[in-house]
Amino acid sequence: MSQRVVIVTGAASGNGLAIASRQLALGDFVVAFDVSELALARCEAAAEHWAGHDDSLLTVSGDVSDEEDVKRLIDLALKRHGRVDVLVNNAGITGSQLATDAHTTPVDEFDRVFAVNVRGVFLGCHAVLPHMLERKAGVILNIASVASFVAFPKRAAYTASKGAVMQLTRSIAVDYAKDGIRCNALCPGMIETPMTQWRLDQPDLRAQVVARIPQSRIGTAGEVAAAAEFLVSESASYVNGAALVMDGGMTAI
Repeated sequence: MSQRVVIVTGAASGNGLAIASRQLALGDFVVAFDVSELALARCEAAAEHWAGHDDSLLTVSGDVSDEEDVKRLIDLALKRHGRVDVLVNNAGITGSQLATDAHTTPVDEFDRVFAVNVRGVFLGCHAVLPHMLERKAGVILNIASVASFVAFPKRAAYTASKGAVMQLTRSIAVDYAKDGIRCNALCPGMIETPMTQWRLDQPDLRAQVVARIPQSRIGTAGEVAAAAEFLVSESASYVNGAALVMDGGMTAI
């Protein structure tokens, strides 16, 4: 397979870091986008992450919820490589401790979660689709969540946002399939990442989480990256508008 140009948002930690690192290891050109310029620099310098991949890596800092930042990201990728083959919309947040149930979540906190999780995904698609339409080719992968299908208690904003990501994924798949563009959602359950560490570091809370998972363990970011690799590959050429759930069987109960 020839080298593809793969954009990954939220690329400097957690699932995004694992996805970007795996695609680099596969020989792709990776454009790593993250809100933290410092975190990007640390990943570039770390041997276990991106060090040694200078010729195949472009790092860009910015905010996925900012239209101009996202336009700049796509423009820089096109200027550097002339095309974008894959966009992985990974950046996401759960919200602060104030983002709980619907009547107590502050409106501005609800808006902040949607700005990153939904607006950010839309802006990425909105900016890259004209280029993909010109080429009649492209793959978009949105990192959703099992919260796209089941409600996380006391996480109304996050749950609603991931449901919206799932429906946006389906809408793009339906509207652009005839143009050679695929769009799918990857829906992880509980994964060991910096976003979940606060909970998993507490033995009692970790035990509660594991007790709800038939496989009796937490997933890894490496497993998320492996699933993402499949969905953006030619092996998944007939997978479109789909949701791949990876949660150790949690939502099967």
